[in-house]
Formats: sequence, C-alpha cells, structure tokens
Amino acid sequence: MSTTAGPPTVLSPSPTRSRWASLAVLCAGTLMTVLDGSIVTVAMPAVQNDLGFSGAGLAWVVNAYLIPFGGLLLLAGRLGDLVGRKRMFAAGLAVFTAASVLCGLATGRGLLVAARALQGVGGAMTSAVVLGMLVALFPEPRERARAIAVFSAVGAAGGALGTFLGGALTDLAGWHWIFLINLPIGVAALTAAVRVLAPDPGEGLGRNADCPGAALITGALMLTVYAIVGSAGRAAGTTAPLGGLAAALFTAFTLRQARAPRPLLRLRLFGSRLVSGANAVQVLMVATMYGFQFIGALYLQRVLGYDELTTGLAFLPAPLVIGALMLGLSARTVARFGAYRVLLGGLVLITAGMALLGRAPDDGRYATDVLPPLLLLAVGFAAAMPALTGLAMAGAREEGAGLASGLFNTTQVVGGSLGLAVLSPLAAGRTDALLDDGAALVPATAEGYRLAFRVASFVALGALALAAAVLRGRAAEHA
Repeated sequence: MSTTAGPPTVLSPSPTRSRWASLAVLCAGTLMTVLDGSIVTVAMPAVQNDLGFSGAGLAWVVNAYLIPFGGLLLLAGRLGDLVGRKRMFAAGLAVFTAASVLCGLATGRGLLVAARALQGVGGAMTSAVVLGMLVALFPEPRERARAIAVFSAVGAAGGALGTFLGGALTDLAGWHWIFLINLPIGVAALTAAVRVLAPDPGEGLGRNADCPGAALITGALMLTVYAIVGSAGRAAGTTAPLGGLAAALFTAFTLRQARAPRPLLRLRLFGSRLVSGANAVQVLMVATMYGFQFIGALYLQRVLGYDELTTGLAFLPAPLVIGALMLGLSARTVARFGAYRVLLGGLVLITAGMALLGRAPDDGRYATDVLPPLLLLAVGFAAAMPALTGLAMAGAREEGAGLASGLFNTTQVVGGSLGLAVLSPLAAGRTDALLDDGAALVPATAEGYRLAFRVASFVALGALALAAAVLRGRAAEHA
C-alpha cells in the first residue's frame, strides 16, 4: 500500500507475465501474514503449558506481533514508494519467513516474543505495499473490482481459516508447526514474487523522504498500540503517560505535515466524512470480531472441553461462508442495495451473533449454542467488510487512495488490539472474582467469557450506531 500523495507507480508486466499470476503471488503473501494474526489463537493453551507463560504474559504472544505491525504500516508503505514496492514486498516475505522459523524453534518465552515482534516487522513490510501494487496491475475498473474481490476474500477468510489451521497443526504436530509451516510457503511465495512480479524502480531514497514525519508517526502508532494491548498488565499510572506521549507525537506529526513541502500524509484526507467515519466504524467492528476469535476459541477449549483440532474444525464454517459470500455475492449485493445499507445489515448480524454468544451455557452444544452465532458473525462480516472498505476508499481523492488504504489497514490493527486488550482481561477479571467467591472453575470461566461476549455485542452496536449517524449523508453519493 502506497502512502505517497501522488498516484501509484504503474507496474507494467510484459506480455509473458500474467497479471492474475501476480495477483496470486500478492494473495499468497497476504494470506500468510493474515493467517499468522489468528493461527496462534487456538494454540495459546499449548504454548502456555509448554513455555510456562503467565495469563498476562500469554497475551504478549499476540501483542508482540501487533505492535510493530500496526506501527510500521505507514512507514513501510512510504519506503516502498522510495525503494520500489516489489523490493519491499519481497524483503517483507524474507523477514517474515525467517522470523517464523525462529518462532517455531523457540524454546523460551523471550525468544518467542522477540521472534513474534520480528514477524510483525515483516508483516508490515509485505502488507503495506500490496494494495498499491494490485491497483497498478489492474487499471481497468471492472477487472480491478474482480481483483479486489478476490484479494478481500483471501484476507477476510484467512483470518478465520487461521483458527482452523492452528487447531489442526497444534493437535497433529505440535504448536511449533503453526510457525514452521511458513517456511515452505514463504520460500515458494518469495521465489514466485521474484520471478513473476514486474520491477518498479521507486522514487529513490534521496527524494521526497519525509524522515522526521515518518519517525513521528511510527513512534506514535507503536506507542498507541502498546498502550492499548499492554494496559491489562500495567497500572493506570503507567498507561496514562504512554497515551499522553503518543498524543504528543501525533500532535508533532500533525504540525510537521502541515508545514512539510512533501508531507508523508496529506491532512485534508481526514476532511472526508467517509474516510474518517469508515475508519472509526472499523475500529469498533474489528475489535468485536478479533475479540470473538480469541475468546471464542478459549470458550470451546476451557468450557466445552474441545481439543485443538476440534476447536479448529468448529471454526471452519466461518472462513467457508466468508469466502463464498465475498466472492459470489458481495459485489452484486452492494451494487443492488448500496454499500451503506449492506454495511448496516452486516453490523446488525454481527451484533446479534455476539448477543447470542452472551448466553452461551456452561454445558453448551455446538449445533445449538455455537454454530448459529458463528454463522451470523460470518455472514455479517462478509457483508460489512467489503461495504466498509468501499466507503472508506470512495471518500478518498484519487491522489490519496494509497494513503487511505494504509490508514484503513492501520485502524484494523488498532481495532484488533483494542478488542484483545479490553475483552480478555474483562473475562479474566470476572472469572477471578467468581473463583474468589467460591465458584467452581468451569462455571466461573464460562461466566467470564459470557460477560466478554455481552460487552462485545455492545461494541458492535456502537459500530452500528456510529455508521448510521456518520456515514448516512455522504454514503448516499456512493450507494
């Protein structure tokens, strides 16, 4: 994803290079990084037992990935413009693959967390330039719409598919293989990227590099994500100063962008009601869905007694439904009813699914207590995500499309971090309070998860209300 103010550098594949083969390479690289964001979820109990993580420390297996990933997206996108997007994409694949091997070979907590952070760096390098490359490869509107539909389906279904693969690999081969499996995939994707993707020279590191702005926004974003995801393990007296420092860096960055001759980020982008509103809605929606993936997997294992493989199989309908709907129906549904209406309908389904999970019993059954809300969440996300993406991108001017894409990816990470930071300690706190009062372990654990699900349903309701209030007037122009 490009973060330049101007239009993306056009990749011009030779006649022997297939644009759709290039799309397959971009999707493969994206799928690997997207899967990694969720594949660890179902393996968390096994990692905890093997390496001796505490409850609070275990969250850092996820947080260590999210902090550099979220903080480096804008910087990596800008560097891609300067050194060439193909180079940045390939370098990101190499870093991510090497870090995955380190994760798989880790025998201690410190090495695993450090390797996960390096994975986040590689993931940001890869993800930041993909959409800019895709848009340049498909300049014709109809083909571009098809390409974006395929790319969106891979990204959306990949997050849910990771839960299934994590369970299967952990159960059949051990948790180390959720990382080691990336070695053959990464090598194949890197080899294909070098051979298939057309080179682009980039602008050069000596031209138009807003280095101070890049440093400020990277520090601000990383501090923000760190303050959110680490809040559960710190006192408020520590979290507040971190948030204040992040705010100071954001302020300094804003002043820099207002005065820089070639700013990294054009501030007028935020003047678009669609761009700002869609990103705000996304933070709440992704917080809900990411919290569901994490808490839902724990509910199946610690309350219903599922093993890793069964947990993965239980989640499998979600990526199947998401992929099928996004590839087969989403574009036509948006064309018929408008992105705004489809977004609202999807958010209604997500809210309903989370509300049903808020009633999940201690001795729940999959067919009646888990599958129905899972399908509601999958259908709702398949409807809402493409519609929300379309609204966010429609609100950006042509010269700011790359930056709007980078911003949209960044708020996804912030939303996921927020969901994990709020819902996980909320569930743990409720469970601990009940255990202190003498409750049995399973009922206390189940009640903690039910509380998290109920809170998540209100977060989804907030996303619905915000979308209805903020996006209504402007979205009609793009319905």
